[in-house]
Amino acid sequence: MRRAVTSEVPALATAAEYFFKVGAEGKRMRPTVLLLMASALTNEPGDVRRRQQRLAEITELIHVASLLHDDVLDHAATRRGLRALNLEVGNKLAILAGDFLLARASVTLASLRNTEVIALLSRVLEHLVTGEVMQMTAKADRLTSFDHYFQKTYFKTASLIANSAKAIVLLGGHDVTTAESAYQYGRHLGLAFQFQDDVLDFTGTGSVLGKPTLGDLREGIATAPVLFAAEEHEGLGALIERRFKNVGDVETAHDWVKRSKGIERTKALAREHSAEAVRAIESLPPIDCPHAMRCRKGLKELAYMAVNRIK
Repeated sequence: MRRAVTSEVPALATAAEYFFKVGAEGKRMRPTVLLLMASALTNEPGDVRRRQQRLAEITELIHVASLLHDDVLDHAATRRGLRALNLEVGNKLAILAGDFLLARASVTLASLRNTEVIALLSRVLEHLVTGEVMQMTAKADRLTSFDHYFQKTYFKTASLIANSAKAIVLLGGHDVTTAESAYQYGRHLGLAFQFQDDVLDFTGTGSVLGKPTLGDLREGIATAPVLFAAEEHEGLGALIERRFKNVGDVETAHDWVKRSKGIERTKALAREHSAEAVRAIESLPPIDCPHAMRCRKGLKELAYMAVNRIK
């Protein structure tokens, strides 16, 4: 991946490589899931393995590009424990660096010469944009809607891992039923991961998370704990609808969430999706290969880790 993001233009190279340098790689959850999924379905890696590795690289490039764009839109100050790239190089270059990563991902995607896989990953890019626009432009009544929040969360977080998991299975030459199981695993894992993120925004610490807590509230975003809390505290709805923009709104909302079952209900929701992800792995076709079975166990462990992590 480091080779994939090099550029002859020094400023672009510095920006594009920012989250690929040693110590800034993040969890690398998405490529890990995809390579485990590839190995969970075959006992003969062969030539197809390299193509699946390229897809894992493409997925991480898309993910990092979305982070660069999000940080500009959200005026972020930190990411992965570092100063956000937009503060290091400015908004324009940060956006262009994200565009550059998407361009590199697109070139590599085209080289796979699989129209169904190209369509799946192209849909992911559409979903990322759609989710961000939904978040920015939602009318007041939609901001308190769980349906709106779930759909936006799928578009912004779960679609990438769901569709790329499906794509990795199709690249491996497996049937559509198996591909659907992989899609459901990625979808539920992504949702579980995001709901746990929502919890950590209230219960975590900035030093561990690598970014400030209560970030969503400060950005005017009502996540699952807030939406659950609003069912217990009627006044919270008005704060959500005005995106916590009045003085004291963030602190008041935080207090109401703490005095509600919002965090516990969000944890329960994350656990539900984690369990669904495990069930999706159990629905994969039987295989007589110890390594494949270890990889399936690893995918289940990732589903468990997604809801038991502290960062």
